[in-house]
Amino acid sequence: MLKIIHTSDWHLGHQLHGYDRQYEHQAFLDWLKQCLIDEQADALLVAGDVFDSANPPASAWRMLYRFLADIAKALPDLNVVITGGNHDSPSKLDAPHELLKAFDLHLIGAIARDGDGDLDTERMRVPITDKSGEVAAWVLAVPFLRSGDLRTEGLDEKDDRLIEGVRAIYQQTEQAGRENARADQALIAMGHVYMASGELSEMSERRILGGNQHALPADIFSEDIAYVALGHLHLAQQVAKQSRIRYCGSPIPLSLSERHYRHQVLAVTLEDNQLQSVVPHYVPRAVDLWRVPEQPAPLETVLDALAGLTLEPLPLSQQPLLDVPVLLDKPQPMLREKILAALESKPVRLAKITPHYREQPQTSGFRQQRLSEVEPYQVLRHGWQQKYQGEPDTALSATFSQLLEQLEQDEDQ
Repeated sequence: MLKIIHTSDWHLGHQLHGYDRQYEHQAFLDWLKQCLIDEQADALLVAGDVFDSANPPASAWRMLYRFLADIAKALPDLNVVITGGNHDSPSKLDAPHELLKAFDLHLIGAIARDGDGDLDTERMRVPITDKSGEVAAWVLAVPFLRSGDLRTEGLDEKDDRLIEGVRAIYQQTEQAGRENARADQALIAMGHVYMASGELSEMSERRILGGNQHALPADIFSEDIAYVALGHLHLAQQVAKQSRIRYCGSPIPLSLSERHYRHQVLAVTLEDNQLQSVVPHYVPRAVDLWRVPEQPAPLETVLDALAGLTLEPLPLSQQPLLDVPVLLDKPQPMLREKILAALESKPVRLAKITPHYREQPQTSGFRQQRLSEVEPYQVLRHGWQQKYQGEPDTALSATFSQLLEQLEQDEDQ
């Protein structure tokens, strides 16, 4: 029997409306370490977005390395496989690969090809040993794939080239894994992807690989793969109602809209080459997310509700993060100052004020959003609708997404 803990989307270094999340991340990592011990796990799989940005702060790197050192001491036989996500810098994740591999820690930021352009499948094929020290499974550790990673020459013009390019990489990696695996050894795939029918968290995931119009079909993963450990979507879910293809979701809320999510990691049990069970372990919430009032209300009602809050004293890093929806007839001068005055001396952190207007033009909601809350594609779509009506066509959307991806890659360098 093989026990695996599947997690993803840690986003170390993340800030929520300007507030640091180190306390929450450290609380999660301490909890995860104990979860691995309690489960006597054989492997830990982290399916991308270890960091929140391509250039995370030094404190985020220290947090990762300290966690890896701690679990290596606590569980010296634990297999650890970490793949890069769209937020991660492939080159920075790959830099310590050889050093960490010596300690049986596999950190894979990007795919590699040889001089002839052939895929290096060996690096992405990671053996997983059980408690007896025998290889019980092989992980196909595919990191987030960018357009430049794909080979689309010779594909049928009728096919979606991005999807078929991704399919080719998974097929080649799976074929290499199958050639090395015995009949009783499971194949486990990892991916940081957007799958068709996947449910996104509001305002907390970037569009990836040419935009969500290129959502990947479940048949990219063949029936020979016992389990698929996915990252990118922050809401835990099955894909296409298949229990073997799973997003575990993020372990902490990455948007105020996630305040009602039950964040989790997944404990996956396999026997021989078959999936036996997938059990969620819910991550305790270290910091509360509040919305007061729950629905938009007139300013005086909001101020009364805030003034009436009774809270226990807490250190700053543990204080709840607060979203305040306000119903207005027109822009209100000194709105923030009035809300802060109502919260004076209360152990709560004002994260966001969301104004709602009784009468407003159809597009004003977009205009009132903060720049940090708007996706680049939303800007394109809004501008197109204003000038031409209708939606941008598929070719334009794909080109825009590829240009955006190239810009993000250039920033990673």
